[in-house]
This record gives sequence, structure tokens and C-alpha cells, in this order.
Amino acid sequence: MKIKTDKIKELIAQIETIIVAVKREEKEANTLLEQIHPDYHKSARNLIHYNAFRKFDLRTIQKQLQNLGLTRLAKAEGHLMSSLLKTRFILYSLIGEHPAQDLKAGLSIKNGKRLLTKHTKELLGNRSKGRRVRIMVTLPTQAANDYQMVYDMVLHGMNCARINCAHDNPVIWENIILNVQKASKAIGRKVKITMDLAGPKIRTGYITPGPKIRKFTPKRNESGIVVSPTLLVLVPDIKDSSEPNTLPVELEWLQKLEEGDKLTLTDTRNKKRKLKVIKVGDKQVLLHCGKTCYVSTGTTLECANRALGKVVVGELPAIEQSILLRTNDMLTITRGNQMGVPAKFDEDGNLIEQAIISCQLPEVFDRVKVGETILFDDGKIEGRVESLFSDRIEVRIVRANEKGSKLKAEKGMNFPTTELGISGLTEKDKIDLEFVVKHADVVNFSFVNSKKDVEELLAELEKWDAVDKLSIILKIETRFAFDNLFEILLTAMKVKYIGVMIARGDLAVETGWDAIGKVQEEILTLCGAAHVPVVWATQVLENFAKKGLPSRAEITDATASLKAECVMLNKGPYINDVLQLLDKILSHMEQFHEKNEKMLPKMEKL
Repeated sequence: MKIKTDKIKELIAQIETIIVAVKREEKEANTLLEQIHPDYHKSARNLIHYNAFRKFDLRTIQKQLQNLGLTRLAKAEGHLMSSLLKTRFILYSLIGEHPAQDLKAGLSIKNGKRLLTKHTKELLGNRSKGRRVRIMVTLPTQAANDYQMVYDMVLHGMNCARINCAHDNPVIWENIILNVQKASKAIGRKVKITMDLAGPKIRTGYITPGPKIRKFTPKRNESGIVVSPTLLVLVPDIKDSSEPNTLPVELEWLQKLEEGDKLTLTDTRNKKRKLKVIKVGDKQVLLHCGKTCYVSTGTTLECANRALGKVVVGELPAIEQSILLRTNDMLTITRGNQMGVPAKFDEDGNLIEQAIISCQLPEVFDRVKVGETILFDDGKIEGRVESLFSDRIEVRIVRANEKGSKLKAEKGMNFPTTELGISGLTEKDKIDLEFVVKHADVVNFSFVNSKKDVEELLAELEKWDAVDKLSIILKIETRFAFDNLFEILLTAMKVKYIGVMIARGDLAVETGWDAIGKVQEEILTLCGAAHVPVVWATQVLENFAKKGLPSRAEITDATASLKAECVMLNKGPYINDVLQLLDKILSHMEQFHEKNEKMLPKMEKL
């Protein structure tokens, strides 16, 4: 019994050391706490407690507490001081001592939960019946003109409508908002309007366009025999480069064609090809060809069976080029607007000129250092900086697909180990903010990296007298945002109300796929300590939204979102089906999970 008592006394001493450290850190933060909005004062105090608590390695203490059948303090982030004091009191009781202590100091478990519930309701609106976790949906351009689609979204459980200012324009945004408000009123369910500021986008520059050619290929079976001819469509002009089968010709000539006419052309390889008219419309004619042909701008078409004269194929869109990169290749990144070009080789395969591509945000050239990492296209390609010059960066590719990876224009670039010092607010964001302040309930702040970024946003909101009118969701999407989250939260707590979005896609690229699990758990606990609602974002049921069929992994991921207060869905043609499924999953699974606590209802068969 003596050994057990000694161990408990040792454990008490460890707990008291932590309590002293927590109180000391709170005292040192008194000046900071005076600047916190009254609605977040208790939460900020608890966040400071938790930050001090996590400076200790708690694993040994946790195991000892667990062996005594006591709380491991693993889920005490929302009410830390109260949990520490009560744990110490119980430990003293186990050895028959009852020292005087204030068990009511700090937030109780119940009051900690109440604060999170209050902040969530203010930020994200009322919960849906039978479901704690809200659902945020990114609305497509179509939502500006398709009221029925928006109505169905509200009907099927959308709590927050998200508009991304990186796309469309104020006219479209306003029409989307009007449709959301109309549907909300019709159904009797308030839907919050959230708007994303685009933030700075670091992307690859343009690549020299390819030839203005289109390839038409018939379908063949395994033996190479043609089973169906290739389809060509003649039209007066091409409006969209995504129309791969179309060829523009003069309307007057096109309207002379009749079903059954036979045309000829000589393609870019000097191959003669025969085509047959199979269908004639008012402004388009469908043709079949039984052989592969390459048609370019300027190719001549002629009718073989009637004297209609010749016609020349009009302007075709250039083929989008890409740069093929293999492991150990060198890539030059330029500061200016130089067109990107693939690497050039001689007939023997020897490198003549290495690949070049520009970066659309030249500020990075002043910050990046030799040895640092650059990631391209959501991390599909990884490079290391080998040398720096005033006008370019030389990068060695250290990871790509076995057969090489294609890098295209307008693809994202990440600098996970570089302190870029780039403001989260661009000039476009400041212009867009005027609209957001007037029309939205919440502004989603992209590319926040430090408390300085938050202070800049607050300064802009003050200009519009919107500090206490517009709520803020901080998008955590970089390594530096994660590292600085504690001070980012405290700075944002000067206003009401705030939330955090875990932008898991960019965050995974920045922190590494091996670390994203840990990172998102740490964000959840830190926000839990601050009683700040969390939005679980990026690729939730995305395959289902786009293709109409979810994967098993997507269902599991959707269930994991119960740790947050809101789930964000991206747009897709099957979004209303996704909404209905997610609503059922969250409603059904909440009987087993309350935030990060596992619940145990009576076990029943399906």
C-alpha cells in the first residue's frame, strides 16, 4: 500500500507542476486577454491553459491515471483547468487527504460544451433536426439561374451556402445569394451565406501552345479492325475548346451539304481521307471517316460527288502543351512572363535545353533558398532548389511518376518549407470584400499564415465597419498556418464569431501525406480548447458528387467528420444525392459519436 501511496503522491506532484505552469502562462497573457472579445474571453483563457498543458510530454502521466481508472485528460481540451483540479482532488482522496482547493476554478465540462454549441450556432446557423454537424455546400455558377437546384439543396439539408470569389463575378454571386434566400424562406430554414476570398495563388505560368490540330480516330477491336468510324462535326465556329470533334467551316458552304455527300481531304501527314455526310442540321453537319486523320487550321475540304467548291477549315484551338518531368530532371523556373517550353533533345537523346516554366507570383524568388522543397500540381511532382539567380530558380526533380509526370500551365505550386511572407489579402480580395461585407454572413479567409494576416483582415473589416457584423472562418491550408494556429486563434478572438476550416487537400501537400492525420487531429484539439467550430473540408464524398457513386473510403471519411462542427461539400452533378446520403450518415452515426467522444447506445441488429 505504501508503494501505491508513494506513486500517487508522485503523480500529484506532477499534476501540480502542470497546474503551476498553466497558471503562470495565463498570468503572462493578461495583457493579451484584455484585447479579447467578451464572448471569447473564457475560451481564450482556456486556450492559453491548453497550450501550456501541451508543452509537457503527458504520456507517462496518462498511463498512470488510466491504471487508476481515472481520466487520461486526453479529451479535456474544452475545460482544462477544471479537469486538472478535479483529477488532483481525486488523487488526494485516494490517499486519504483533502487539501483545500477551488474545484470550481476554470470552465466545467458542461459550460465548455455550451460555449462551443453557442459559437457554432452563431457562426454556422441552427442545426438540422437530428443532426449536430452542419453541412456547407460550394455552389456552382449554375446556382445563379437554377432556382430548383438551390431549393433542393436547402430541402436536403444544406445549412451553409459557400461562394468562392475566385470564380464568377458579383452579378452571379448576387443571383446565387438571392436564390438561396428565396429557397430558405420557402422552406422555412435559415441558410448562412459564406464567401471565400481567393487569396494569393502560386501557379505555374503559361506554356507555349502546341499546333492547331485535331486528331480523329475510329474505334477498333483487339485485332485492329474498325468497328465504328470516327465522328467529325462541321460547324460555323468553335465556341469552346472542349468540343473535340468539331471543325469550323464557312456557314454558306456548310448549308449546301446533303446527307450522303462524300468529302475528301489531305491531312497533316499528307494522307488522303474520305468522309461521308451522315446527318445534316441547320448549323452543323455530321461526318464519318473510317481511318485516322489529323486535321489542322487551313486544311482543305472538297465535295467529291457534287460541284460545291472547296472550303478551308477555320481557326482551331491550339493543343494544350505540358512539360514531361522525370526523377532527376532539371527544371528552370523563371521570374518573368516567359512562355514555358518542354526540354529539347538531339537525335541521340542527349539534352540540348532543359525545360522552362514561369511562376505567376514573382515574390517567391526573394524568399526561396537552396535546398528547399517545391511541390507542383497538388504534390504530384516534387523538386529541390539547387541554385538561385536573380531571374530564375534551378530545380532538380526528386519525385515523379516512373514514366514521368506531365506539368501543365496554371497548376499549383507549394513551398512548404519556405517562409514566403506573402499577405493573405490580395488587391482583388480587398475589392471583393466590399461585396462580401454587404451580402454574406461569413468571410472564409484563405492563405492565412500568421497573426499578421488576421490583423490585416481585421483592419480591412474596420474600414467597412464590419468587425462585429461579419464572422470569419480561417482556412488552415499551409504548414505555417498550422504552426502558428495558437496565435492566429487568439488574434481572431478580438471579434465575434470565428471558425476554422481544415483545408485538407492543400494542407496534406504542405505537411506531407504521412503527417496530415496528426495535423488535423491537433487542429481539432486546439480549436476544441478555444471552443471554435471546425469545418471539415476538401474531397468529402467528391467521387460521389462528380460520378454518382461513392467509394468505401469516402464513406469512412464522411463518418470521421463527426469530430468537426461542419462538413464542406464541393460542387458536382450529383450534389443533391450526396447531400441526402451525408445527412443520413451524420444523423445515424451521431448516436455513436459526440464530437470526439465515443457514445454507447444499446447495441441493436440492423
